[in-house]
Amino acid sequence: MRVFVAVLTAALLSASTISVAADAPWTLDRLMNTLGAKKSGRAHFTETRYLKIAQEPLESSGELVFAAPDHLEKHTTSPKPENLVVDGDMLTVERNGRKVTIPLRNYPELGAFIESIRATLAGNRFALENAYRVSIDGKGDDWTMTLVPSDSRMKQKVSSITLAGTGAALSRVEIRQADGDRSLMRLQDASAH
Repeated sequence: MRVFVAVLTAALLSASTISVAADAPWTLDRLMNTLGAKKSGRAHFTETRYLKIAQEPLESSGELVFAAPDHLEKHTTSPKPENLVVDGDMLTVERNGRKVTIPLRNYPELGAFIESIRATLAGNRFALENAYRVSIDGKGDDWTMTLVPSDSRMKQKVSSITLAGTGAALSRVEIRQADGDRSLMRLQDASAH
């Protein structure tokens, strides 16, 4: 599940702000176009994970990187270094001095999850709606998109994913797992740094 969180947050990293009228109607098509307009981005993240097996929330921080069409990275610097990289069909995990690369085609649920993220960044509403029931609230200056998996296997892992932002700046990603655990990631643009 940790990989799901990493991939989702990195993939949806479209952190530059595009000017959006505060009172303009905000539709799924408009959000897809806005998020898909940015072909790369960087953001600092702070992630809080709430796990039933832990008495206290687990905190981590680092940097996320996205480059269209299919390159995603999550570099955790605290509390322990860890790198997750998705490039094409391959996922590479590096931690504790070990590096493992696995093909996504061997994990169809994870592959479908990643492809739906790529569809979001590409502005491909059709592909996104093939994987999730999608709802959107708010306007350009304050929007929320909720994704509920359509696939029964995915529903066994993820209950919902809620993303929030302003224009093309994604500021929050919350993932609620089917087992009751959840994670909340807050993002701050680092593209200009």
